[in-house]
Amino acid sequence: MNETTIHLDGINPVDFFGINNSKLEILKRNFPEVKISARGSAIKLLGSKKDRDILEEKIRQILAMIERFGKVSDNSVENLINTPDQGVQEQAIPEMNEDVIVYGANGHVVKSRTENQRKMVAAAEANDIVFAIGPAGTGKTYTAVALAVKALKSKLVKKIILTRPAVEAGENLGFLPGDLKEKIDPYLRPLYDALDDMIPMDKLQYYMTNRVIEIAPLAYMRGRTLDNAFIILDEAQNTSDLQLKMLLTRIGPNAKAIITGDLSQIDLPKNQKSGLFKALDILKNIDGIALIRLNESDVVRHRLVKQIIRAYDKSDESGEKPSSSKS
Repeated sequence: MNETTIHLDGINPVDFFGINNSKLEILKRNFPEVKISARGSAIKLLGSKKDRDILEEKIRQILAMIERFGKVSDNSVENLINTPDQGVQEQAIPEMNEDVIVYGANGHVVKSRTENQRKMVAAAEANDIVFAIGPAGTGKTYTAVALAVKALKSKLVKKIILTRPAVEAGENLGFLPGDLKEKIDPYLRPLYDALDDMIPMDKLQYYMTNRVIEIAPLAYMRGRTLDNAFIILDEAQNTSDLQLKMLLTRIGPNAKAIITGDLSQIDLPKNQKSGLFKALDILKNIDGIALIRLNESDVVRHRLVKQIIRAYDKSDESGEKPSSSKS
């Protein structure tokens, strides 16, 4: 039988078929010689091999657009179908400016918003390992996750690995309620939040179920070789020297890594030194490793956050002790 089956793995069928099957109707109208049927997440094409091959290529281009931009309009599908077969056509895709990193869930545009964030993006493109160091709110983690999602959508890597040390403000995991996953998930929440903005919920669930995206505490990286992956170590200031060395030596030949940290928020016990200090010192002159420092000018949170960071920095530099008041 002259039949081709295409599976929409990891794609929300509504994103492909459109509201009330509007995009499916566009395909049927433009390819009347091919019988197109859809059931669940599978599309069946019935017709001559030549016609099926042409339509299959157009469908795969549409899927690539959805993969890259999160959604595609009916007009973009029409444009793609009616242009010469040269891959994904620029006129068929959303406008891309140099600051856009990736199109996220529901067409949400994720872009670099400050000069240092732009430097971070450029450094990640030119180097295999990037250290992004700066205070809270400067977009370190968010930009890193966006770069990882972009690499996955562009098929430069096969998986994303997001990891953090399970250390937070001196709390002890053993005293937290729940099983191991329930204990650890709150520490990984910022990574989940960033992914929620960039990948539709059903597709994110698919990726995580199939281990295309892994979110795990740093201890779980021991003994692994992390290849064909985009690796993000968040909150690296809370790693020991041995922990950070362990992760950096797990990286395979076809992998990229971004290490983020805030040296002003170290939550390790007082007798334990952060391994990030040593790493920044001894690795700074190695070709292929870049260091980007972000500061208060990169803060994209509430307008008061910049002033809060400035006040704390001023206090730390002067060695001021907080004054106490008696009632």
